[in-house]
Amino acid sequence: MNKKDIAELKKRLTKKKVTFTRLRGCFVNADKEIVLNINENFLNMEEEDMFKYLEIAKKTMSGKLGNNLLELEFPLSEEENLGKQQFLMGLKSSALKNDDLVNRFYELVIENFEYTGNYLILLFHDAYDVIKKSSDNAELDESEEVYEYLLCAICPIILTKPGLGYKEEEQKIASRIRDWIVDVPVTGFIFPAFTDRSTDIHSLLFYNKDTKEPHNEFIAGGFGCITKKTGTEQKIIFKDLVINEASDEEDKGEDIFYDIQENINYILEEEALIDDGSKEPLLITKEKLASIMDDAGVPEEISQKIEEAYVEEFEDEPVMAEFILDSKGLADNVQKKREQGLVKEVCELKQQLSDMSLKVNEEIKDKDIDLIVKVKPEKVEMIKKQLVDGKMCVVIPLEDDENLVINGELDK
Repeated sequence: MNKKDIAELKKRLTKKKVTFTRLRGCFVNADKEIVLNINENFLNMEEEDMFKYLEIAKKTMSGKLGNNLLELEFPLSEEENLGKQQFLMGLKSSALKNDDLVNRFYELVIENFEYTGNYLILLFHDAYDVIKKSSDNAELDESEEVYEYLLCAICPIILTKPGLGYKEEEQKIASRIRDWIVDVPVTGFIFPAFTDRSTDIHSLLFYNKDTKEPHNEFIAGGFGCITKKTGTEQKIIFKDLVINEASDEEDKGEDIFYDIQENINYILEEEALIDDGSKEPLLITKEKLASIMDDAGVPEEISQKIEEAYVEEFEDEPVMAEFILDSKGLADNVQKKREQGLVKEVCELKQQLSDMSLKVNEEIKDKDIDLIVKVKPEKVEMIKKQLVDGKMCVVIPLEDDENLVINGELDK
């Protein structure tokens, strides 16, 4: 699936365009027990409830493709009889009217979805009449196919925070009653996938809210699919990989990492300037990474180690450049370099001043100094010797119009 496929499905989730036929669901408590079942004709629901459910459905199609949204393929074993893909096909074909299949699906989720606390499993069934489009993307009246699919969302049920509220009947501000509310989904999926505006029974689109810790246990156990790294996971792995391979006795790993990042950022900025919307995402192949490191001036022996580790980690498929670009870290590093530059400049200036002082001291070393003090007559008696910081000094009180002359030069 691409961005256009997802956008086409998502824009239909409005009151006027939605064609969901049925909504099924259940409330699972912290002990993994079902305490409530939902079975509704979606289009007959109260308008306010319908809007809330549509917002939840939209969330399962939100975020970046390749990061929050992962397209997963079923292994052949799951497409055989009794496989999980075959089970989902049957659940879809039943239009969620078969209670046994729906209950089996709930059990599948409860067994494989790891979550501490209460949550809500929601299942939507839809049959979308896909209209043909001309070469200029204009919609035609002729139907291309009916895309029948399931949309699942799993939402935590959380207790509202304690606080004060207005009690109208009692005319006072007091502690309000805490309610259990349905939060935004943490995971979900669409099956089958909608690839190039057509049904793809061999794939599904999986949603994760948290891209640092995706629900891989649900992917593997619930669908039998091979897990994929999210874009966020790829970024973390890539950074660790470069720093580990590039670190030496001088600990230059992080500097080399950000040199590489600067080059990736430069390439992406160039790509953005000429992108007409039809270009494929920039992939960091083995050869592309080698070229980036060469441009960044990474030493050959380090470059080779990074390249080998990269191939080993991402041998299945190259990663997208936008996912391994650490924009925030790069900006912080630029600021850090700027601050280090300023500190260096200050240190250099201090050294220059110190050198000048030493030079002056050398010039006047072992020489007598003629000190002439011009003060008003009545001030002469005020000149006195005084102990300052353990040293005997001559204290001469001066006003603005009185001056010192040292070695014949006026000291201002």
